[in-house]
This record gives sequence, structure tokens and C-alpha cells, in this order.
Amino acid sequence: MESPTLFYGIPSGCSFGSIVALEWLGRPYQLCRIAMPEDVTTADYRRINPVAETPTLMTETGARISESMAILNHLGARGVDTGLSFAQGTEGFDRLNQMLAYLNTTFFGAFSPLWYALEHADLPEPDKQALRTYGARSVVTAHAKLEAMLGDQPWLLGDQRTLADAYFIGIARWTRYHEVLDRRDNPKLQALFERLEADEGVRFAHAIEKGETPRGSGAFQGHLRLAEALRRLPN
Repeated sequence: MESPTLFYGIPSGCSFGSIVALEWLGRPYQLCRIAMPEDVTTADYRRINPVAETPTLMTETGARISESMAILNHLGARGVDTGLSFAQGTEGFDRLNQMLAYLNTTFFGAFSPLWYALEHADLPEPDKQALRTYGARSVVTAHAKLEAMLGDQPWLLGDQRTLADAYFIGIARWTRYHEVLDRRDNPKLQALFERLEADEGVRFAHAIEKGETPRGSGAFQGHLRLAEALRRLPN
């Protein structure tokens, strides 16, 4: 049986969090590198994900799961014993889903106007400036809310890291592209950011994005080319 394969987007896709999650879980997996926008919009990749977005996880059976929340919940169900997730129906599962939903909507969405302005060079300058202004306010507000939610906890859900922390770091790093706030204005989030940046799984994901060949936890089974992955699709 084949290992699951994660199709991750470069540069700096939100699929970063799913790479971190796979490393933390320590179960065998493969990766497929998808350049954005060149590869992600091709007819071949649309056979993997008709919406033409990353990440997508191809399971051992060839089934495809898209959207970060769905992928992380799928992985979490296989890693309850690690403490990274929780059994469905428990209070912990509800808290994790609530945090993932906030990160996937409010926190992620706050950056959307900034990305749009950056990626559409042909926009009139007044439109770009309006998007930047709106995006900057949204990012500052989203960080302030998350700072309050974090409180004095070392991790987003308490005393140990979960898949929510993996997803958080993949989005929070976008402030490097969009200089709209100083993370030090949210000292608790800044401490969480630094703690995660020092984590081996996060460092592994950074190296993968750069095209390096890091050692990692030993779970990573190598890269597949898109053409190879397509051959695994059910007939």
C-alpha cells in the first residue's frame, strides 16, 4: 500500500502547516511539489483538485482530501494517541475545531486582500492601496483577537502543541511578506511564533519549501512527481 501524498504549494503556501503536521505525526508520507500559479492551474493538477488549490492529500487508497481543515482533521484522527488531536465527541476535539476554524477563516482571511494586491500588478494604484489598507487593519485585528484567545498558555490550546499550532505557523509567517504589523505588539503570539520557528518539524518544512533535502523525523519517504501521482488515481 502506498503512503499518503501531500500536494503542497510553493512559494509559501498554507500547505506548510500540513507538512509540519505530517512530521509531528511521524507516520510515513510522501510529498508532491506544486508551483503556484504555474502547476496548480494545469489540467493535470485539476485531476487531483478541480478547484486548483493546495494543499490536497491523496490517501493510501488514492482518495483526495482538500482544504487544510479537512486534511488536518483527517490526520488528527490517525494521531489521537500523540496528543496532537482529540477523539471526536470530546471537549478537546471541539476546542481544536474551533481554533482551526478561526485560523482558517478570520486569521487566514485577513491576509487575502494583501495577497490579492500583491499578485495583481495590473490593478489601479488606488484599488491596490484600498486593499492594502483594509488588509492591514484586518491582520492587526486578527492578531489582537488571537493574542487574547491565547492568554497565558504556551500553545494555542494549552500546555501541549496540537495541529492548530502547525496550521498557525504556516499563516503567521506571512507577515514577512506584508509588513503591516510588528508581531512584538502581541508578545504572547510572538513567543509562540519563536517557539514554533525553533521546532524541528517547522524547520524541516522550511527546508522542504526551499528545495533542500532535510533529514526530518524519518517519516518523509521522498517526493513524487505529479505525473507519478496521477498514475495512482483510481480508474
